[in-house]
Amino acid sequence: MSSHPVKLLRFPNAATLAADAANAWIHVVTQAGQEGKPHFVALSGGRIVRDFYKNVVDDARARKTDFAHVQFFWGDERCVPPTNPESNFGVAQTLLFEPLAIRASQIHRIHGEDSPADAVRRMNSDVLGLLPQNASGQPIFDLIFLGLGEDAHVASLFPTAPVEVVEATGPFLSVVGPKPPPQRITMSYRTIAAAREVWVLISGAGKVKALSDSLAPNSLTPLGGVIGGRASTRIYTDIGKAR
Repeated sequence: MSSHPVKLLRFPNAATLAADAANAWIHVVTQAGQEGKPHFVALSGGRIVRDFYKNVVDDARARKTDFAHVQFFWGDERCVPPTNPESNFGVAQTLLFEPLAIRASQIHRIHGEDSPADAVRRMNSDVLGLLPQNASGQPIFDLIFLGLGEDAHVASLFPTAPVEVVEATGPFLSVVGPKPPPQRITMSYRTIAAAREVWVLISGAGKVKALSDSLAPNSLTPLGGVIGGRASTRIYTDIGKAR
């Protein structure tokens, strides 16, 4: 286990994982609203978010949760139009924003249909203009959701990333990944490290090795890099063999 604290929460299946994570997030959103604070969140892609979003909608409706103080961003996006099935925004728009009637002014999507350079400039301008910053000039998200790929990638930070990606200082950057579509925009390691909380949702037996490798001391996987750069990280998983 990494020397950096990891809260590892195990669940019997993806459904209970998604339900528990949704319940926990609704609690965080509600508490921020009661305290009169904004809540800056970055959503993720991946298969598990579909179940997660559905649970969020059900819980929010049951509790009459107010999302007016929430500002929505993403950890990464494929360079595709928002109507493309590969768009992380598109999934959230259909399964989360439309059912909860979230205002467009609260949604800060990555414009994957623009040139990568323009999409990065626009995203960096948005986050640096809206979020508080730490002493290093990194925007401070209240919560960043991440998934995990079978190669242990998080957001669009892949094991094959060159040093300029690993050491990037801006909030967002353009990358070329090994999976189609290859051109992507991703949040940087430094911005993930600056977040108040990071929750990683990991589902699927094919990710056993990726998770185990990432939890090893001095792990060099992308998730290991995230864990090593933070004081704490919360992991939700239905992988019972993770150590």
